Amino acid sequence: MNDKLKNTWPRLWLMTDERFGDGLLEAVKKLPQGSGIVFRHYRLPFKIRKNLFEKIQRIAKKRKLVLFLAGSARLAAAWKADGVHGRFSSQRTARPLLRSQAVHNRRDSIMCRKVDFVFLSPLFSTRSHPGKPFLGRVKFLQLKRSIRQKVFALGGINAKTIRALPACDGFSGIDIWQDDQFRHHRLWSFWANQQR
Repeated sequence: MNDKLKNTWPRLWLMTDERFGDGLLEAVKKLPQGSGIVFRHYRLPFKIRKNLFEKIQRIAKKRKLVLFLAGSARLAAAWKADGVHGRFSSQRTARPLLRSQAVHNRRDSIMCRKVDFVFLSPLFSTRSHPGKPFLGRVKFLQLKRSIRQKVFALGGINAKTIRALPACDGFSGIDIWQDDQFRHHRLWSFWANQQR
């Protein structure tokens, strides 16, 4: 893990998801340098999951991407991830890790005191949970005020909704990294300019 990361957080994050299918590695290769990845793929059998993680890890090293493993902190340390994401991310490990957690409500925001940063979600309606409640801009900003750590938006962020993204430290997505929605990084330039 690079200690410099604590001062230079990636502002763009990709959350891996089974919906990527065979396009995941291509999406990782297209991420802007310095971006972050949270590797999830929970449903894969252990050996297949590890194999896919290692493929992404090789790309991440070449392209200077930050790679987190979702799940067990001990497993993230064993797999030499840069960090761990999830409810159990505060578990102690022999190897130092950066730690992140998802926050969905006020209760979660209280429970995440020991992590380095949070993904606050779902900001907008998502394809993965159609019809489920989402925070929206007002609730997102209210919750964000109660969180001391850096806050990254997550949930329903795509080429259309990015223009309504509230002020935050960065964002993560699934759909936005598919189908070249982030083509030529024009959306990134738009978002970065809005944050000034």
